[in-house]
Amino acid sequence: MSTTRAGFAAIIGAPNAGKSTLTNRLVGAKVSIVTQKVQTTRFPVRGVALAGEAQIVLVDTPGIFQPRRRLDRAMVRAAWGGAEDADAVVHLVDAPAEIAAAGPEGRPADRRSAADVEAIVTGLKAAGRPAILALNKVDQVKREDLLALSQRLFDTGAYAEVFMISAVTGSGVEDLRARLAALMPEGPWLYPEDQTADLPARLLAAEITREKLYLRVHDELPYSAAVETTAFQERKDGGVRIEQTIYVERESQRPIILGKGGQTLKWIGQKAREELGVILDRPVHLFLHVAVDERWADKRAFYGDMGLDFDA
Repeated sequence: MSTTRAGFAAIIGAPNAGKSTLTNRLVGAKVSIVTQKVQTTRFPVRGVALAGEAQIVLVDTPGIFQPRRRLDRAMVRAAWGGAEDADAVVHLVDAPAEIAAAGPEGRPADRRSAADVEAIVTGLKAAGRPAILALNKVDQVKREDLLALSQRLFDTGAYAEVFMISAVTGSGVEDLRARLAALMPEGPWLYPEDQTADLPARLLAAEITREKLYLRVHDELPYSAAVETTAFQERKDGGVRIEQTIYVERESQRPIILGKGGQTLKWIGQKAREELGVILDRPVHLFLHVAVDERWADKRAFYGDMGLDFDA
């Protein structure tokens, strides 16, 4: 009789390293939102991946970066907290950005990413617990540059092993999944076989809408927006009625989300409703409201709903 395994694997990294894409790829279903924006993931999202007799609960953490605001500090603390509690830690590194940062053609975003990687290496060494280094987007760089980067990072002493992957294409991901499965402790599975995520439906609904919001207005809107599910009601016809409020910090941002004749908000609502209908496997009636609240990022209740520490 084969032995089951179950445990937690935290995926940490700089913003936009591809953590959410990797989590979704390992799980085989969408559990974490993905946009062009960095720092999209604001709290640890648990995705459940299966590999043979092993169940790997993946903790897709917020990006680790230099915090400036209360929300930033809470996100970074949540990321390190996810790593401390895990049976295995994967440090995902954006290989093209890391290589570009070392050269004259590197963009400011590449250098910020490299600085965040350096800070994570320091944190891992201080924790005294070697992590798995996963170099991402390897299909975008030359082999010799990749090998040099791999050696440089491995020589820091922060890692036990290195994997070269592409979260987008799936290259190398199966090898990483098999390694994580082997690192999980023996024991019964933590979730039913058909469950892919540990995320309350109200929170999942808010995250899906926030993804559509940023996909549509990512150029015009900075990080000063949040989505809260204010009502989630089962209907007699088997569907669900969801009411949500999109918070922005300034009155001038409201027209950006509404769009001409309300068309932008209509698009966001339609796309979110379609995806939620597929995920929840039932009709979804979604109602969106836009509110201005310059202090939304300082409300204790907002942090508690997302499992973040308000006092970080």
